[in-house]
Amino acid sequence: MIERVFAEEYGRAVAVLTRVFGDIDIAEEAVQDAFTEAVKRWPETGTPPSPAGWIITTARNRAIDRLRREDKRADKHAQAALLHAEDEPLDAGPVHDDQLRLIFTCCHPSLATAAQVALTLRLLGGLTTAEIARAFLVGEPTMAQRLVRAKGKIRDARIPYRVPSGADLPERLKPVLAVVYLIFNEGYAASSGDRLVREDLCAGAIRLGRLLAELMPGEPEVRGLLGLMLLIGARAPARTTPDGALVRLADQDRAKWDARLLAEGREIVRGCLRRGQPGPYQIQAAINAVHSEDTTDWTQVVRLYDHLLQFTPTPVVALNRAVAVAEVDGPAAALALVDELDLTRLHLFHAIRADLLGRLGRAEEAAAAYDAAIDRTGNAAERDHLRQAKARLPRR
Repeated sequence: MIERVFAEEYGRAVAVLTRVFGDIDIAEEAVQDAFTEAVKRWPETGTPPSPAGWIITTARNRAIDRLRREDKRADKHAQAALLHAEDEPLDAGPVHDDQLRLIFTCCHPSLATAAQVALTLRLLGGLTTAEIARAFLVGEPTMAQRLVRAKGKIRDARIPYRVPSGADLPERLKPVLAVVYLIFNEGYAASSGDRLVREDLCAGAIRLGRLLAELMPGEPEVRGLLGLMLLIGARAPARTTPDGALVRLADQDRAKWDARLLAEGREIVRGCLRRGQPGPYQIQAAINAVHSEDTTDWTQVVRLYDHLLQFTPTPVVALNRAVAVAEVDGPAAALALVDELDLTRLHLFHAIRADLLGRLGRAEEAAAAYDAAIDRTGNAAERDHLRQAKARLPRR
């Protein structure tokens, strides 16, 4: 129960407490203290009627107690935080306003893009430093330092805790969308743990996507991202077996897909096409709209990836395009494209190579590629899937 409350409420609580105290470090430490107290108390007293309210109130009270002790030692930082808390009510409007304020604070232009995304994932997404490090393909110590520097920059530069004005929104939008999409991706394909899908993160990202769409209805890429998440999220019920095993897209029971999410996602894609202002998220949404049909038109998928590469010419996009090429031109053509990419740290690179090599009858090379993929994934469900795929290779 506490784990679920942490996943659902951590970011919300940090956002509220950041507004109350005007300081991210104080807010995050207070929320962590409150959850530590919950671990001690709730097994004996039972879960409170409003777990989120309990966490936020306990965090606020504990932070105030600690700041008062520090205030007695003439700590100017503690004094400032206490004064801020006295002037700021705990309940000051809808919680989602606090979350949006925190997203835009963390995505301020004075921070590097990687730091913006990592910090918001930590504070609002509730991801661990290790999970964020895997999302960025960097070491955990490197990511920990990046997070500390980012929070220090926000404090030292006195970056305001507010939603930007309309004129500032466009330049601030790109990292915000990246944050939301990375949260969704971590939920749909968890980088670690036993579960492949973390429904709480997927739902949280879609919720933030809807809020951004309400805030910026004229931004087509916001709509594109929301459509993309809805179309991918619709497949979640069929993505794993009842015992948690991974099911490939080609093998999924499409009757299990969420028809409501599919319909909403497709309608968003149609609206983006009518608008005629394409961007990376809209194109990815269109790709997933094609996948949502009864049969996938792989030729159309390749064309869409060609279009996406014009906006986002990255090795990861080229890797995904190669998967589509395999269905149109065969595994040999796809493997030639994959082998040109410098993505050896990414487990999906090796998994895709292994599949292509297996389809070409190169079982020994495929087995080695599967081993490389297994070594590089932190998710138990993916490891099991890769081991099973390796076991199905013909033996010589």
